[in-house]
Amino acid sequence: MTDLFHQTEGNPQPENAAGGFFTTHDGKNIRYGVFGAVARPLQGTVVLLTGRNECIEKYFETIRNLADRGFSVAVLDWRGQGGSSRLLRDPQRGYVRSFRDYTRDLEQFFGEIVLPDCRGPYYILAHSTGAVIALLASPSMVNRVRRMVLIAPFLAVPDLPVSITTVRRVCAVFCTLGLGWLYAALGPRPKLPTPFETNKVTSDPERYRRNTGIYKAWPQLALGGPTIRWLKAAAEASDAISDPDFMAGIQMPMLIVAAGADQVVSTKAVESYARRLRVGSLLMIDGAHHEILQERDLFREQLLAAFDAFIPGTGDAI
Repeated sequence: MTDLFHQTEGNPQPENAAGGFFTTHDGKNIRYGVFGAVARPLQGTVVLLTGRNECIEKYFETIRNLADRGFSVAVLDWRGQGGSSRLLRDPQRGYVRSFRDYTRDLEQFFGEIVLPDCRGPYYILAHSTGAVIALLASPSMVNRVRRMVLIAPFLAVPDLPVSITTVRRVCAVFCTLGLGWLYAALGPRPKLPTPFETNKVTSDPERYRRNTGIYKAWPQLALGGPTIRWLKAAAEASDAISDPDFMAGIQMPMLIVAAGADQVVSTKAVESYARRLRVGSLLMIDGAHHEILQERDLFREQLLAAFDAFIPGTGDAI
């Protein structure tokens, strides 16, 4: 799999790697990986759903953690990012027409790769945008997935002066004018990474350097800021999964993990959402930044311990 996945110093490829591409209903090529467990007893498969502007390589460490617990791991790069097909002529622009495109890709991934090739039972571990996609897809996952652990779901931006509904409406106006391809924030990826001291995603300097090193070595995996159309799609998804009728219909047990020092996602919105769920519970990791799986061991180990306690059969994992 050396041609499919990209190793860098300090970020080796996990053992038992396989993968490839599958083609979606609209002709996009989606890169995926399947990594076998390295410990016994076998516990099933974790479907790992990454956030916006992330790639499979960024989760090599987490994949090894799960494999050491007896899990196989199935992971994909969302359309428009990582090693999957980009959706605009400018590959730097973070774009998607609708989050329903993500959920269709996820359902196809389950049908073509996970169910036939991976051992059950199945669980979902999802971060940020991936957590929103998991929630949006939960009606179709209820008979496939036993439990989900959702980390810092991207429900709202901290201290946003307007509602997410207002964001959706403003973005809709721009999209109607044919301007959905414009950057909504950040712009093209800078040539030099954000200095560690000013980054908003982790307090761990080593993991931060490791992750920025991936994109330095393999810039084709990187992405710039989100477009107006992507932001509209995210706002529509947030509205959809926050609808009381939708929330009342969620039947799958889930653990929602909030980062106490999150500067990317509104922790208040995450707390409120978890408390409204009938089958959800909330874990707050005080002091953690947004990317808890890329955080210092102090925070990361709290998340992994919660995973072990919540996912059946892993309480005695090493």
